[in-house]
Amino acid sequence: MFHDRVKNKRYLIAGLIGAVASLTVAIGTPAEAAKKRAHAQGGYNPPYADMVVDVKTGRVLHAVNPDALRHPASITKVMTLYLLFEQLERGTFNLNSPLRVSANAASQAPSKLGVRPGQTIGVEDAIKALVTKSANDVAVVIAENIGGSEAAFANMMTRKARALGMTRTVYRNASGLPDLSQVTTARDLTILAQAVQDRFPRYYRYFQTSSFEYGGRVIGNHNRLIGRVEGVDGIKTGYTRASGFNLMTNAKTDDRHIVAVVLGGRSTAVRDNIMADLVRSNLPRAYAGRRTTPAVAENTVADRRTTTVASADIAQDEIETTASTEPVKVPVRKALTAEKTPSKVRPVVASAANAATTKTPSSDLRWKSGAPSLPQNAQAYAPAAKQDAQPSELTKMLAKQTKAVAENKPAAVVDTKSKSVSGWIIQLGASDSESKAKGILDQARSRSGKTLAKASPFTEKVNVSGSTLYRARFSGFAQQDDAQNACKALKRSGFSCFASRG
Repeated sequence: MFHDRVKNKRYLIAGLIGAVASLTVAIGTPAEAAKKRAHAQGGYNPPYADMVVDVKTGRVLHAVNPDALRHPASITKVMTLYLLFEQLERGTFNLNSPLRVSANAASQAPSKLGVRPGQTIGVEDAIKALVTKSANDVAVVIAENIGGSEAAFANMMTRKARALGMTRTVYRNASGLPDLSQVTTARDLTILAQAVQDRFPRYYRYFQTSSFEYGGRVIGNHNRLIGRVEGVDGIKTGYTRASGFNLMTNAKTDDRHIVAVVLGGRSTAVRDNIMADLVRSNLPRAYAGRRTTPAVAENTVADRRTTTVASADIAQDEIETTASTEPVKVPVRKALTAEKTPSKVRPVVASAANAATTKTPSSDLRWKSGAPSLPQNAQAYAPAAKQDAQPSELTKMLAKQTKAVAENKPAAVVDTKSKSVSGWIIQLGASDSESKAKGILDQARSRSGKTLAKASPFTEKVNVSGSTLYRARFSGFAQQDDAQNACKALKRSGFSCFASRG
Protein backbone atom coordinates (compact mmCIF):
# COMPACT_ATOMS: atom_id res chain seq x y z
CA MET A 1 0.00 0.00 0.00
CA PHE A 2 2.78 2.30 0.99
CA HIS A 3 4.64 1.52 -2.21
CA ASP A 4 1.50 2.27 -4.25
CA ARG A 5 1.20 5.73 -2.66
CA VAL A 6 4.85 6.51 -3.41
CA LYS A 7 4.37 5.29 -6.95
CA ASN A 8 1.28 7.47 -7.40
CA LYS A 9 3.15 10.52 -6.10
CA ARG A 10 5.94 9.86 -8.57
CA TYR A 11 3.41 9.73 -11.41
CA LEU A 12 1.82 12.95 -10.16
CA ILE A 13 5.18 14.78 -10.00
CA ALA A 14 6.14 13.46 -13.42
CA GLY A 15 2.80 14.63 -14.77
CA LEU A 16 3.29 18.12 -13.33
CA ILE A 17 6.78 18.35 -14.78
CA GLY A 18 5.44 17.29 -18.15
CA ALA A 19 2.66 19.85 -17.97
CA VAL A 20 5.13 22.63 -17.14
CA ALA A 21 7.37 21.56 -20.00
CA SER A 22 4.42 21.54 -22.38
CA LEU A 23 3.36 24.98 -21.18
CA THR A 24 6.90 26.31 -21.69
CA VAL A 25 6.94 24.98 -25.22
CA ALA A 26 3.55 26.52 -25.91
CA ILE A 27 4.47 29.93 -24.49
CA GLY A 28 8.18 29.99 -25.28
CA THR A 29 10.71 32.48 -23.94
CA PRO A 30 9.63 36.03 -23.02
CA ALA A 31 11.00 37.25 -26.35
CA GLU A 32 9.01 34.61 -28.22
CA ALA A 33 5.91 35.52 -26.23
CA ALA A 34 6.39 39.15 -27.24
CA LYS A 35 6.66 38.11 -30.87
CA LYS A 36 3.44 36.14 -30.56
CA ARG A 37 1.66 39.11 -29.06
CA ALA A 38 2.91 41.23 -31.95
CA HIS A 39 1.73 38.57 -34.39
CA ALA A 40 -1.66 38.57 -32.69
CA GLN A 41 -1.83 42.30 -33.37
CA GLY A 42 -1.25 41.66 -37.06
CA GLY A 43 2.42 42.66 -36.93
CA TYR A 44 1.41 46.34 -36.95
CA ASN A 45 4.53 48.39 -36.29
CA PRO A 46 4.23 52.00 -37.56
CA PRO A 47 7.38 54.17 -37.58
CA TYR A 48 7.90 55.76 -34.18
CA ALA A 49 9.04 59.21 -32.99
CA ASP A 50 8.62 61.32 -29.88
CA MET A 51 9.87 64.50 -28.25
CA VAL A 52 9.47 66.34 -24.92
CA VAL A 53 10.35 70.02 -24.57
CA ASP A 54 10.58 72.26 -21.50
CA VAL A 55 8.43 75.25 -22.49
CA LYS A 56 10.11 77.65 -20.06
CA THR A 57 13.64 77.08 -21.33
CA GLY A 58 13.19 75.45 -24.73
CA ARG A 59 15.40 72.56 -23.55
CA VAL A 60 14.82 69.18 -25.14
CA LEU A 61 14.19 66.75 -22.28
CA HIS A 62 13.75 63.62 -24.38
CA ALA A 63 13.71 62.70 -28.07
CA VAL A 64 13.56 59.68 -30.35
CA ASN A 65 13.66 60.28 -34.12
CA PRO A 66 12.58 63.92 -33.61
CA ASP A 67 13.32 65.02 -37.19
CA ALA A 68 12.17 61.91 -39.06
CA LEU A 69 9.23 62.40 -41.41
CA ARG A 70 5.93 61.11 -40.08
CA HIS A 71 2.25 61.53 -40.98
CA PRO A 72 0.41 63.85 -38.55
CA ALA A 73 -3.07 62.26 -38.92
CA SER A 74 -5.67 64.24 -36.95
CA ILE A 75 -3.05 66.28 -35.10
CA THR A 76 -3.34 68.23 -38.37
CA LYS A 77 -6.48 69.78 -36.90
CA VAL A 78 -4.40 71.78 -34.41
CA MET A 79 -3.11 73.83 -37.33
CA THR A 80 -6.64 74.01 -38.79
CA LEU A 81 -7.82 75.49 -35.50
CA TYR A 82 -4.78 77.76 -35.32
CA LEU A 83 -5.91 79.44 -38.55
CA LEU A 84 -9.50 79.61 -37.29
CA PHE A 85 -8.36 81.21 -34.02
CA GLU A 86 -6.46 83.72 -36.12
CA GLN A 87 -9.67 84.67 -37.94
CA LEU A 88 -11.46 85.06 -34.60
CA GLU A 89 -8.69 87.32 -33.36
CA ARG A 90 -8.92 89.44 -36.51
CA GLY A 91 -12.69 89.75 -36.19
CA THR A 92 -13.45 87.97 -39.46
CA PHE A 93 -15.61 85.55 -37.47
CA ASN A 94 -16.98 85.41 -33.96
CA LEU A 95 -17.89 82.32 -31.94
CA ASN A 96 -21.50 82.50 -33.16
CA SER A 97 -20.70 82.99 -36.86
CA PRO A 98 -22.36 80.36 -39.11
CA LEU A 99 -20.08 78.26 -41.29
CA ARG A 100 -21.77 76.85 -44.39
CA VAL A 101 -21.46 73.14 -45.14
CA SER A 102 -20.70 72.05 -48.71
CA ALA A 103 -21.42 68.68 -50.28
CA ASN A 104 -17.67 68.06 -50.36
CA ALA A 105 -17.32 68.68 -46.64
CA ALA A 106 -20.32 66.51 -45.78
CA SER A 107 -18.90 63.62 -47.84
CA GLN A 108 -15.68 63.26 -45.83
CA ALA A 109 -14.79 59.91 -44.31
CA PRO A 110 -15.29 59.30 -40.58
CA SER A 111 -14.66 60.29 -37.92
CA LYS A 112 -17.32 62.92 -38.63
CA LEU A 113 -20.04 64.93 -36.96
CA GLY A 114 -22.59 64.25 -39.69
CA VAL A 115 -23.29 67.78 -40.90
CA ARG A 116 -25.39 67.97 -44.08
CA PRO A 117 -24.90 69.98 -47.30
CA GLY A 118 -26.54 73.40 -47.14
CA GLN A 119 -26.76 73.61 -43.37
CA THR A 120 -24.54 75.74 -41.16
CA ILE A 121 -22.59 75.10 -37.99
CA GLY A 122 -21.52 77.75 -35.51
CA VAL A 123 -17.82 78.47 -35.07
CA GLU A 124 -17.78 77.42 -31.41
CA ASP A 125 -19.47 74.11 -32.19
CA ALA A 126 -17.01 73.59 -35.03
CA ILE A 127 -14.09 74.10 -32.65
CA LYS A 128 -15.50 71.62 -30.14
CA ALA A 129 -16.26 69.10 -32.90
CA LEU A 130 -12.60 69.09 -33.94
CA VAL A 131 -11.26 68.92 -30.40
CA THR A 132 -13.52 66.11 -29.16
CA LYS A 133 -14.93 64.14 -32.11
CA SER A 134 -11.99 64.97 -34.40
CA ALA A 135 -14.63 65.53 -37.07
CA ASN A 136 -13.19 65.41 -40.59
CA ASP A 137 -16.31 66.89 -42.17
CA VAL A 138 -16.17 69.94 -39.90
CA ALA A 139 -12.43 70.38 -40.57
CA VAL A 140 -13.25 70.77 -44.27
CA VAL A 141 -16.11 73.17 -43.41
CA ILE A 142 -13.61 75.40 -41.62
CA ALA A 143 -11.11 75.12 -44.47
CA GLU A 144 -13.60 76.06 -47.17
CA ASN A 145 -15.08 78.96 -45.22
CA ILE A 146 -11.64 80.48 -44.60
CA GLY A 147 -9.67 79.52 -47.70
CA GLY A 148 -12.42 79.10 -50.31
CA SER A 149 -11.26 75.53 -50.95
CA GLU A 150 -9.51 72.89 -48.91
CA ALA A 151 -6.51 72.93 -51.25
CA ALA A 152 -6.07 76.69 -50.83
CA PHE A 153 -6.46 76.33 -47.08
CA ALA A 154 -3.81 73.58 -47.01
CA ASN A 155 -1.42 76.00 -48.72
CA MET A 156 -2.21 78.54 -46.00
CA MET A 157 -1.48 75.88 -43.38
CA THR A 158 1.91 75.09 -44.89
CA ARG A 159 2.83 78.77 -45.11
CA LYS A 160 1.84 79.19 -41.48
CA ALA A 161 3.95 76.17 -40.53
CA ARG A 162 6.95 77.73 -42.26
CA ALA A 163 6.29 81.07 -40.53
CA LEU A 164 6.36 79.30 -37.16
CA GLY A 165 9.63 77.56 -37.95
CA MET A 166 8.13 74.14 -38.71
CA THR A 167 10.66 73.49 -41.46
CA ARG A 168 9.70 69.95 -42.47
CA THR A 169 5.90 70.08 -42.31
CA VAL A 170 3.74 70.01 -45.44
CA TYR A 171 -0.06 70.02 -45.33
CA ARG A 172 -2.34 68.73 -48.09
CA ASN A 173 -5.67 68.77 -46.27
CA ALA A 174 -7.31 70.21 -43.17
CA SER A 175 -8.33 66.97 -41.49
CA GLY A 176 -5.31 64.67 -41.49
CA LEU A 177 -7.04 62.02 -43.60
CA PRO A 178 -4.47 59.84 -45.44
CA ASP A 179 -2.26 61.65 -47.93
CA LEU A 180 1.26 60.35 -48.52
CA SER A 181 2.70 63.84 -49.01
CA GLN A 182 1.21 65.28 -45.81
CA VAL A 183 4.16 65.02 -43.44
CA THR A 184 5.59 66.51 -40.26
CA THR A 185 8.06 65.72 -37.48
CA ALA A 186 7.89 65.41 -33.72
CA ARG A 187 10.06 68.53 -33.43
CA ASP A 188 7.77 70.57 -35.67
CA LEU A 189 4.72 69.51 -33.68
CA THR A 190 6.27 70.59 -30.37
CA ILE A 191 6.66 74.03 -31.93
CA LEU A 192 2.98 74.04 -32.91
CA ALA A 193 1.93 72.84 -29.46
CA GLN A 194 3.69 75.82 -27.90
CA ALA A 195 2.63 78.33 -30.55
CA VAL A 196 -1.11 77.68 -30.24
CA GLN A 197 -0.89 78.44 -26.50
CA ASP A 198 1.43 81.42 -26.80
CA ARG A 199 -0.59 83.04 -29.55
CA PHE A 200 -4.14 82.15 -28.48
CA PRO A 201 -4.35 81.67 -24.69
CA ARG A 202 -8.01 82.71 -24.83
CA TYR A 203 -8.93 79.92 -27.26
CA TYR A 204 -6.50 77.25 -26.11
CA ARG A 205 -8.97 76.35 -23.35
CA TYR A 206 -11.11 74.58 -25.95
CA PHE A 207 -8.52 71.80 -26.10
CA GLN A 208 -9.49 71.01 -22.51
CA THR A 209 -13.11 70.26 -23.50
CA SER A 210 -14.09 66.86 -22.10
CA SER A 211 -17.41 66.65 -23.97
CA PHE A 212 -19.99 68.76 -25.76
CA GLU A 213 -23.59 68.39 -26.84
CA TYR A 214 -24.62 68.63 -30.48
CA GLY A 215 -27.82 67.51 -32.15
CA GLY A 216 -29.07 65.86 -28.99
CA ARG A 217 -25.89 63.81 -28.59
CA VAL A 218 -23.16 64.13 -25.98
CA ILE A 219 -19.77 63.73 -27.65
CA GLY A 220 -16.72 62.85 -25.55
CA ASN A 221 -13.07 63.73 -26.08
CA HIS A 222 -10.79 61.10 -27.65
CA ASN A 223 -7.92 62.25 -25.42
CA ARG A 224 -8.01 59.85 -22.46
CA LEU A 225 -5.13 61.44 -20.56
CA ILE A 226 -7.09 64.55 -19.60
CA GLY A 227 -8.01 64.04 -15.97
CA ARG A 228 -6.04 60.78 -15.79
CA VAL A 229 -2.47 62.07 -15.75
CA GLU A 230 -1.65 64.94 -13.42
CA GLY A 231 -0.89 68.15 -15.26
CA VAL A 232 -2.26 67.12 -18.67
CA ASP A 233 -4.77 69.61 -20.08
CA GLY A 234 -4.86 68.68 -23.80
CA ILE A 235 -4.38 68.77 -26.69
CA LYS A 236 -4.98 66.37 -29.67
CA THR A 237 -5.02 62.73 -30.75
CA GLY A 238 -4.66 61.27 -34.22
CA TYR A 239 -4.65 57.98 -36.11
CA THR A 240 -4.38 56.60 -39.62
CA ARG A 241 -3.00 53.23 -40.63
CA ALA A 242 0.10 54.93 -42.05
CA SER A 243 0.74 57.16 -39.05
CA GLY A 244 -0.03 54.88 -36.15
CA PHE A 245 -1.57 56.29 -32.99
CA ASN A 246 -0.41 59.88 -32.39
CA LEU A 247 -0.78 62.25 -29.47
CA MET A 248 0.21 65.86 -28.83
CA THR A 249 0.11 66.74 -25.14
CA ASN A 250 0.50 69.78 -22.93
CA ALA A 251 1.22 69.29 -19.23
CA LYS A 252 1.95 71.80 -16.51
CA THR A 253 1.89 72.36 -12.78
CA ASP A 254 2.02 75.65 -10.91
CA ASP A 255 5.72 76.06 -11.74
CA ARG A 256 6.62 73.60 -14.52
CA HIS A 257 5.45 73.30 -18.13
CA ILE A 258 6.21 70.81 -20.93
CA VAL A 259 4.86 69.85 -24.32
CA ALA A 260 5.24 66.31 -25.65
CA VAL A 261 4.51 64.49 -28.89
CA VAL A 262 4.26 60.74 -29.53
CA LEU A 263 3.94 59.55 -33.14
CA GLY A 264 3.48 55.94 -34.22
CA GLY A 265 2.01 54.14 -31.24
CA ARG A 266 0.83 50.61 -32.04
CA SER A 267 -2.49 51.09 -30.31
CA THR A 268 -4.39 53.69 -28.33
CA ALA A 269 -3.36 52.03 -25.07
CA VAL A 270 0.31 51.79 -26.06
CA ARG A 271 0.39 55.42 -27.17
CA ASP A 272 -1.34 56.62 -24.01
CA ASN A 273 0.95 54.60 -21.75
CA ILE A 274 4.05 55.93 -23.49
CA MET A 275 2.81 59.50 -23.18
CA ALA A 276 1.83 59.03 -19.55
CA ASP A 277 5.34 57.77 -18.79
CA LEU A 278 6.92 60.67 -20.69
CA VAL A 279 4.88 63.21 -18.76
CA ARG A 280 5.43 61.62 -15.36
CA SER A 281 9.17 61.24 -15.87
CA ASN A 282 9.88 64.61 -17.51
CA LEU A 283 7.49 67.12 -15.94
CA PRO A 284 9.32 66.98 -12.57
CA ARG A 285 12.60 67.63 -14.46
CA ALA A 286 11.31 70.81 -16.12
CA TYR A 287 12.56 74.21 -14.99
CA ALA A 288 10.59 75.64 -12.07
CA GLY A 289 11.64 79.28 -12.39
CA ARG A 290 10.50 82.11 -14.64
CA ARG A 291 10.31 81.48 -18.36
CA THR A 292 13.63 82.31 -19.99
CA THR A 293 12.81 81.66 -23.64
CA PRO A 294 10.55 83.96 -25.67
CA ALA A 295 7.13 82.88 -26.82
CA VAL A 296 7.01 81.20 -30.21
CA ALA A 297 6.49 83.99 -32.71
CA GLU A 298 5.68 84.01 -36.40
CA ASN A 299 7.95 85.14 -39.18
CA THR A 300 5.57 87.65 -40.75
CA VAL A 301 7.60 87.78 -43.95
CA ALA A 302 7.12 84.07 -44.57
CA ASP A 303 3.44 84.14 -43.57
CA ARG A 304 2.59 86.92 -46.06
CA ARG A 305 3.87 85.06 -49.09
CA THR A 306 1.22 84.61 -51.75
CA THR A 307 2.97 81.95 -53.80
CA THR A 308 2.05 78.36 -53.03
CA VAL A 309 4.60 76.65 -50.82
CA ALA A 310 3.20 73.14 -51.01
CA SER A 311 3.03 72.91 -54.80
CA ALA A 312 6.04 70.64 -55.34
CA ASP A 313 5.81 66.88 -54.96
CA ILE A 314 7.58 65.33 -52.00
CA ALA A 315 10.93 63.77 -52.90
CA GLN A 316 10.49 60.12 -53.83
CA ASP A 317 13.47 58.96 -51.78
CA GLU A 318 11.72 60.26 -48.67
CA ILE A 319 8.28 58.68 -49.03
CA GLU A 320 7.10 55.32 -50.30
CA THR A 321 4.19 55.87 -52.66
CA THR A 322 3.10 52.31 -53.40
CA ALA A 323 -0.11 52.46 -51.37
CA SER A 324 -1.97 55.06 -49.40
CA THR A 325 -2.05 52.87 -46.30
CA GLU A 326 1.71 52.33 -46.10
CA PRO A 327 3.75 54.32 -43.55
CA VAL A 328 6.38 56.88 -44.43
CA LYS A 329 9.74 55.24 -45.05
CA VAL A 330 12.78 57.30 -44.10
CA PRO A 331 16.03 56.25 -45.78
CA VAL A 332 18.69 55.10 -43.32
CA ARG A 333 22.27 55.91 -44.16
CA LYS A 334 25.45 54.98 -42.35
CA ALA A 335 25.32 56.63 -38.94
CA LEU A 336 27.83 59.31 -38.02
CA THR A 337 28.94 60.32 -34.56
CA ALA A 338 25.98 61.59 -32.56
CA GLU A 339 25.70 65.33 -32.27
CA LYS A 340 24.51 67.21 -29.24
CA THR A 341 20.76 67.72 -29.04
CA PRO A 342 19.89 71.38 -29.65
CA SER A 343 19.08 73.05 -26.35
CA LYS A 344 16.41 75.23 -27.91
CA VAL A 345 13.51 74.22 -30.08
CA ARG A 346 13.05 77.70 -31.51
CA PRO A 347 14.56 80.43 -29.36
CA VAL A 348 14.41 83.18 -31.97
CA VAL A 349 12.28 84.22 -34.90
CA ALA A 350 13.90 83.18 -38.15
CA SER A 351 13.86 85.49 -41.13
CA ALA A 352 12.77 84.33 -44.58
CA ALA A 353 16.37 84.13 -45.73
CA ASN A 354 17.23 82.30 -42.56
CA ALA A 355 14.52 79.72 -43.19
CA ALA A 356 15.87 79.25 -46.68
CA THR A 357 19.39 78.42 -45.57
CA THR A 358 19.05 76.79 -42.17
CA LYS A 359 19.30 73.01 -42.23
CA THR A 360 17.10 70.93 -40.00
CA PRO A 361 19.11 68.92 -37.45
CA SER A 362 19.16 65.31 -38.53
CA SER A 363 21.70 63.66 -36.27
CA ASP A 364 21.28 60.49 -34.28
CA LEU A 365 19.84 62.03 -31.13
CA ARG A 366 20.84 59.58 -28.44
CA TRP A 367 21.06 60.61 -24.83
CA LYS A 368 24.21 61.01 -22.81
CA SER A 369 24.56 59.23 -19.48
CA GLY A 370 22.32 60.57 -16.76
CA ALA A 371 19.43 61.45 -19.09
CA PRO A 372 16.23 59.40 -19.02
CA SER A 373 15.87 56.51 -21.41
CA LEU A 374 12.81 55.74 -23.48
CA PRO A 375 9.92 54.82 -21.17
CA GLN A 376 9.69 51.10 -20.46
CA ASN A 377 6.36 50.78 -22.25
CA ALA A 378 7.88 52.24 -25.40
CA GLN A 379 10.94 50.01 -25.69
CA ALA A 380 9.18 47.30 -27.68
CA TYR A 381 7.62 49.75 -30.11
CA ALA A 382 10.25 52.38 -30.89
CA PRO A 383 12.90 51.73 -33.53
CA ALA A 384 16.46 52.91 -33.00
CA ALA A 385 16.83 56.67 -33.26
CA LYS A 386 18.63 56.63 -36.59
CA GLN A 387 18.50 59.71 -38.78
CA ASP A 388 19.95 60.72 -42.10
CA ALA A 389 23.55 61.80 -41.73
CA GLN A 390 23.01 64.48 -44.38
CA PRO A 391 20.14 66.96 -44.90
CA SER A 392 17.27 65.19 -46.64
CA GLU A 393 16.08 65.96 -50.13
CA LEU A 394 12.82 67.21 -48.64
CA THR A 395 14.70 69.69 -46.45
CA LYS A 396 16.68 70.95 -49.42
CA MET A 397 13.54 71.22 -51.54
CA LEU A 398 11.65 73.19 -48.91
CA ALA A 399 14.62 75.50 -48.33
CA LYS A 400 14.91 76.30 -52.05
CA GLN A 401 11.16 76.75 -52.28
CA THR A 402 11.04 79.12 -49.32
CA LYS A 403 13.85 81.23 -50.73
CA ALA A 404 12.22 81.43 -54.16
CA VAL A 405 8.91 82.44 -52.64
CA ALA A 406 10.52 85.08 -50.48
CA GLU A 407 12.26 86.56 -53.52
CA ASN A 408 8.93 86.98 -55.29
CA LYS A 409 7.98 89.65 -52.74
CA PRO A 410 9.00 93.30 -53.13
CA ALA A 411 12.53 93.86 -51.89
CA ALA A 412 12.87 95.01 -48.32
CA VAL A 413 13.73 98.67 -47.92
CA VAL A 414 16.67 98.99 -45.54
CA ASP A 415 16.74 101.97 -43.22
CA THR A 416 19.61 104.19 -44.39
CA LYS A 417 20.50 104.84 -40.75
CA SER A 418 21.41 101.18 -40.23
CA LYS A 419 25.00 100.43 -39.39
CA SER A 420 27.29 100.13 -42.41
CA VAL A 421 29.31 96.92 -42.39
CA SER A 422 31.80 95.19 -44.63
CA GLY A 423 33.13 91.67 -44.90
CA TRP A 424 30.90 88.81 -43.78
CA ILE A 425 28.01 88.95 -41.34
CA ILE A 426 25.77 86.40 -39.65
CA GLN A 427 22.06 86.81 -38.95
CA LEU A 428 20.36 85.06 -36.07
CA GLY A 429 16.80 86.11 -36.76
CA ALA A 430 14.41 89.05 -36.90
CA SER A 431 11.85 90.50 -34.55
CA ASP A 432 9.08 93.08 -34.51
CA SER A 433 10.93 95.22 -31.96
CA GLU A 434 14.52 96.38 -31.63
CA SER A 435 14.66 95.39 -27.97
CA LYS A 436 13.75 91.79 -28.83
CA ALA A 437 16.40 91.70 -31.56
CA LYS A 438 18.99 92.98 -29.07
CA GLY A 439 17.84 90.29 -26.65
CA ILE A 440 18.59 87.67 -29.29
CA LEU A 441 22.08 89.10 -29.68
CA ASP A 442 22.67 89.14 -25.92
CA GLN A 443 21.55 85.50 -25.59
CA ALA A 444 23.80 84.44 -28.46
CA ARG A 445 26.85 86.19 -27.04
CA SER A 446 26.31 84.80 -23.55
CA ARG A 447 26.08 81.22 -24.83
CA SER A 448 28.70 81.29 -27.56
CA GLY A 449 31.88 81.40 -25.50
CA LYS A 450 34.75 82.60 -27.67
CA THR A 451 32.82 82.21 -30.92
CA LEU A 452 31.62 85.83 -30.98
CA ALA A 453 34.45 87.36 -28.94
CA LYS A 454 35.60 89.60 -31.78
CA ALA A 455 32.23 90.03 -33.51
CA SER A 456 30.20 93.24 -33.35
CA PRO A 457 26.44 92.98 -32.64
CA PHE A 458 24.03 95.29 -34.42
CA THR A 459 20.40 95.47 -35.44
CA GLU A 460 19.17 96.38 -38.90
CA LYS A 461 15.78 97.95 -39.42
CA VAL A 462 13.91 96.83 -42.54
CA ASN A 463 10.45 97.43 -43.94
CA VAL A 464 8.72 94.54 -45.65
CA SER A 465 5.23 94.98 -47.12
CA GLY A 466 4.46 97.74 -44.66
CA SER A 467 5.76 95.91 -41.59
CA THR A 468 8.88 96.94 -39.69
CA LEU A 469 11.31 94.23 -38.61
CA TYR A 470 14.65 94.35 -36.81
CA ARG A 471 17.31 91.90 -37.87
CA ALA A 472 19.70 90.57 -35.21
CA ARG A 473 23.18 90.42 -36.73
CA PHE A 474 26.89 90.16 -35.96
CA SER A 475 29.61 91.64 -38.17
CA GLY A 476 33.40 91.39 -38.08
CA PHE A 477 34.02 88.17 -40.02
CA ALA A 478 36.79 88.64 -42.58
CA GLN A 479 36.30 85.33 -44.36
CA GLN A 480 33.25 83.33 -45.38
CA ASP A 481 34.56 80.29 -43.48
CA ASP A 482 34.78 82.33 -40.27
CA ALA A 483 31.13 83.37 -40.57
CA GLN A 484 29.95 79.88 -41.43
CA ASN A 485 31.92 78.31 -38.57
CA ALA A 486 30.34 80.82 -36.17
CA CYS A 487 26.90 79.83 -37.47
CA LYS A 488 27.67 76.15 -36.96
CA ALA A 489 28.63 76.80 -33.36
CA LEU A 490 25.49 78.86 -32.74
CA LYS A 491 23.27 76.19 -34.29
CA ARG A 492 24.69 73.66 -31.88
CA SER A 493 23.40 75.94 -29.11
CA GLY A 494 19.95 75.98 -30.68
CA PHE A 495 20.09 79.27 -32.61
CA SER A 496 19.03 79.73 -36.19
CA CYS A 497 21.83 81.32 -38.19
CA PHE A 498 23.00 82.05 -41.72
CA ALA A 499 26.01 83.86 -43.16
CA SER A 500 26.07 86.46 -45.95
CA ARG A 501 28.36 89.14 -47.33
CA GLY A 502 27.92 92.53 -45.67
